[in-house]
Amino acid sequence: MGCLLVLLSAFAPRLVVVFAWIARPNYFDAVFDSWIFPLLGLVFLPFTTLMWLFLGAPPEGVDGLDWLWIVLAVILDLGNYGSTWGQRSTVEGGLGRNPGAPTA
Repeated sequence: MGCLLVLLSAFAPRLVVVFAWIARPNYFDAVFDSWIFPLLGLVFLPFTTLMWLFLGAPPEGVDGLDWLWIVLAVILDLGNYGSTWGQRSTVEGGLGRNPGAPTA
């Protein structure tokens, strides 16, 4: 079950965060002080929010190599946005249609 969670979090981190929020609300409330930070993290930085949740940051605090994991998650989130930005010109005109092709 743990391996399935890791594979799912690699492909759909937002879904894993929502599942964690629904399945373990007490743990989620212990890690995050307010509901606004996980919601913003869910929208803008899903991998970082998921890593913060896995580390269980506030009760123990983030120290040592935990910061490495947080930084790697931020880089992964920014890389995801960068790759999306880089591929924006592959779909021109919306819906993947070729703008130069005649339409029937």
